Amino acid sequence: MSFGPVHALRAASLTISAGECIGLVGHNGAGKSTLANVINGRLTQTQGAVRYRDGVGELRNSQNAQNAGVRSVFQELSLCPNLTVLENLRIPYRTMPRKGWRRAARQKMIDALDLVFPGHGIRPGATVGNLTIAERQMVEIAIAFADRDREPSLVILDEPTSSLDAAIARQLLDHIKRFCAAGGAVLFISHMMGEIFEVSTRIIIMKDGRIVDDQHASAFTRSSIVDAMGHVAPDDDSADTDQTARTLGAEVVRSPNGLNARAGEIVGLAGLAGHGQAEALAQLYFDHAPKWKSTSEPDVVFVAGDRARDGVMPLWSILQNLSLTTLPEFSRKVMVDRGREAGLVQSWQDRIGIRTDNLLNPILSLSGGNQQKVLFARALASSAPIVVMDDPMRGVDVGTKKEVYQMIRDEAATGRSFLWYSTETDEILECDRVFVFRAGHIAAELTGDEITEENILHASFEMQEAAH
Repeated sequence: MSFGPVHALRAASLTISAGECIGLVGHNGAGKSTLANVINGRLTQTQGAVRYRDGVGELRNSQNAQNAGVRSVFQELSLCPNLTVLENLRIPYRTMPRKGWRRAARQKMIDALDLVFPGHGIRPGATVGNLTIAERQMVEIAIAFADRDREPSLVILDEPTSSLDAAIARQLLDHIKRFCAAGGAVLFISHMMGEIFEVSTRIIIMKDGRIVDDQHASAFTRSSIVDAMGHVAPDDDSADTDQTARTLGAEVVRSPNGLNARAGEIVGLAGLAGHGQAEALAQLYFDHAPKWKSTSEPDVVFVAGDRARDGVMPLWSILQNLSLTTLPEFSRKVMVDRGREAGLVQSWQDRIGIRTDNLLNPILSLSGGNQQKVLFARALASSAPIVVMDDPMRGVDVGTKKEVYQMIRDEAATGRSFLWYSTETDEILECDRVFVFRAGHIAAELTGDEITEENILHASFEMQEAAH
């Protein structure tokens, strides 16, 4: 698959059989999403073909793929935000009866959500734009597995747990196993190595648009996958990272709900998704951000997790998106020093590894993980002493995560404070102090050795049990 002179895929051949869950891994920009888009018919391959069921019925467009039972869920969710949950199910359900379709769609949506995410609490009549990003991801996943015109035969999941907490992600992984055991197939794209090993029967590794390894999952270890991906990041067991204790300064920020941070501190926000963490961060940011105009010395800067809604300027270039918060530093009255701007952006491209050959390309030309790197670089490039991060590592590869963790620790050592909401336990364990949220309130405050997955889960459910 070529986009002009750029070869996104080169001789990428694979076969997927009924009952298989294929784990597809590779660093950001390796070609994983492009391969998925060729399989589901969104993109027409430059050379080669996509065939279904032993070469019968070549797939030439997305409609043919849908007719073959191929369904997809991507990081950049495709739900219509102004429609309700059940109306979003109605769009791909072409044969739903016209008479009484709302009643039928409501029941189909409830059945699909109950099948994958029991106890979800999502109303079919809710407007999608009012849902949290985790709830939107759950809805789109449920629609992919729903009983519609025909049963799904192959479901492509691209970073499906990126916005889900551990408990909800567990429900999805369990359903994938059931679906494949019943004869379905799943192409599972993820940077979460634990999830890849748990659900995959086979693992395919991509690098620079090529499939470089394709074997049974038992043939791999985590370190062998990282080696095949070609990333220089060390394994978790041998990671040589600076965990030196930092000297913390005075308290620099506090919210009415008790959320606070000191200078040089990395503060985590944990708990089940949708329990007020994102809202607490947003309120803290708005309380300290300039109300009417930007400044060269902001008090706080924000890294969005929902990049499509809150982070990316889709019509702008990579360079313009990255330099957005630092423009006042390069401006004289109304003129921007383009040389200094380009120098800053180039330095951050090199530092964080944004995969592009031209920073003037549109931001949407990047993979989802690389777009997230741009947003993270935008924040760290500013001089703001407080960095608010709303699940900032969604879709970022394992090697880059390690590098970013070290960047955060290095920045904290200079006195910068981080407030970091994450749905991934590994990221929460990087924090100095953790606030566990439950039902919109702080259920527990953990420090040092108290920050464990067991304690976080206990605090997440403790208030619910007490309420009953």
